Amino acid sequence: MKIRRMLATAVAAAVTTPLVLLSATPALADTKPSPASTQKPAAGEDEKPPTLAELKAAVELAQKEYDAAVAEVARADAAVEALDKADHPLAVAASDAKKAAEAAAAAKTAADAELAKAEEAREKLAEDATDEEKQAADEAVATAKATAEAAATAKAAADTKAKDTAKALEEARVAAFTTLGLAQKAEKAAAKELAAAEQALADFEELGQECTEDKSVTVALSGPKKVTAGTSALFSLRVSNTSEKTFDEVEAYAFAAALPDSIEEDDFFEEYITVEWSSAAHPKWTEVTEENDAVRVGSLVKGGHADVKLRLTLDSKTPAGPGVVFAVGAYENNDGSCGFGEEFATADFEILAAKGDKPTPAPSPSTTTPAPAPTAGNTGTTQQGGSSGTPVTGGTLAATGSNDVLPQLGLAAGAAVVLGAGAVFAVRRRKAGAQA
Repeated sequence: MKIRRMLATAVAAAVTTPLVLLSATPALADTKPSPASTQKPAAGEDEKPPTLAELKAAVELAQKEYDAAVAEVARADAAVEALDKADHPLAVAASDAKKAAEAAAAAKTAADAELAKAEEAREKLAEDATDEEKQAADEAVATAKATAEAAATAKAAADTKAKDTAKALEEARVAAFTTLGLAQKAEKAAAKELAAAEQALADFEELGQECTEDKSVTVALSGPKKVTAGTSALFSLRVSNTSEKTFDEVEAYAFAAALPDSIEEDDFFEEYITVEWSSAAHPKWTEVTEENDAVRVGSLVKGGHADVKLRLTLDSKTPAGPGVVFAVGAYENNDGSCGFGEEFATADFEILAAKGDKPTPAPSPSTTTPAPAPTAGNTGTTQQGGSSGTPVTGGTLAATGSNDVLPQLGLAAGAAVVLGAGAVFAVRRRKAGAQA
C-alpha cells in the first residue's frame, strides 16, 4: 500500500468506525478546543501490531499445521493405493465372495439339470412299469428337487455376500478418495497460511528496528480558511525536532480531503485535492503521489525546524463544504533508530463552490463552540534544520459543516492518521530499503 492510500484509509476508518469516534468524543466535548497541532490522538481500540516473537510463533505453528497436512495427504494417498491392491482385506473378501457366488451359481445349474433329468426319466417310464420303478422315479425327482432348492438358496446367499463385499470395497474407495481430496485441500490452505506467516515475518525483519511513537518530532500547519474549488491555495507546514540530538533523515506525510456531509456518504475517497510541496532546499513543486509519498525535510538538528510550503489544488468538481489538511512527521537515523510523530496537525478550511456553480445552502447552526481563528501563518521557508522568526500555528477543525458530527470527523480522522503512522512509516522504510 502507498502512503496516500494508507492515510486516506485511516481517515475513512475514523469517520466510519464508532469506536474511533467514541474514543474521540471526550476531547471533542470540550467547549474550548485546544489547537490541533498539539492535539493528542484519541485512544483507539485497534489491536497492536504483532511482535517479532509473535510472528515467529505464528510461522512455527503454521509450519506444524502444514507438516501435519502433508502427512495426512500421504496417509490418505497410501489408503487409496492400498485399496487397489489384491491383498487388501476388503479386496480379498470381495474376491472370495465373488468366487463363492460363481461356485454357487454353478452348483445351482448342476442341481437344476439333475432335477430336469430326474423329471424326464419319470416321464419316460413305461406304462407297465412296476410300482417299485414308479416309486424310485418319484424319489429321484424329490431328491433332485431338494438339491436344486438348496443350491438356489446357497446361490442367493452367495450373490448377496458378493454384492455386499463389492459394495463395501467401493464405498471404502470412495471414502478414501474423499479423505484424500479433503487432505489435499487442507494441505493447500495450510501452505497458504504458512506462506502468509513467513511473508509477514520477512516483512517485519526487513524493516529492521521497530519504529515507535516519539513526541520529539512535531508538525504544525496553517493556511487560509477558505479555498474556492477550481483554484489553488498555499498552506505552511513546520516540522520541528524538539529532542537533544540531530535527526539524520526527517520526513512528513500530508493528506488533504473534502469532508463528507455525514458519515453515511460513500464518496470520501474521491480525490478532489492535489497536494504539492516545496521548500528552500527543494524549491521545485513536487506532487504527493503514490511514488513520491513523503515531504523530504532531510537532516534536522536538535531543537531545529524546517518550513515547507504545501500547495493544495482543488478540482473544480470539489463539493462545497468543510475541508481539512492532516500532517504527521517521522524520522530515521543512520544507526537504524526511527520514530514517528506522537501528535498530528490539522488545518481546516471551507471549500467554496467553483465560480459559476450554484451556491451551497448555508450550514445549519452548530452547538459546537467555534475554534479561535489561527494567527498569521509563516511567510517564508528556511533551509533544512534552520530556524524561522515567524511561528507556524496549528489549525483546528471548526464547526463549519452542516451538522455537529463534522468536527468529530476531522479530529477523529486525524487521530486515526497518527494511530496508523507507524505502519505508514514502516512502508516508507521498506520501500527505501528495497531501492538501496
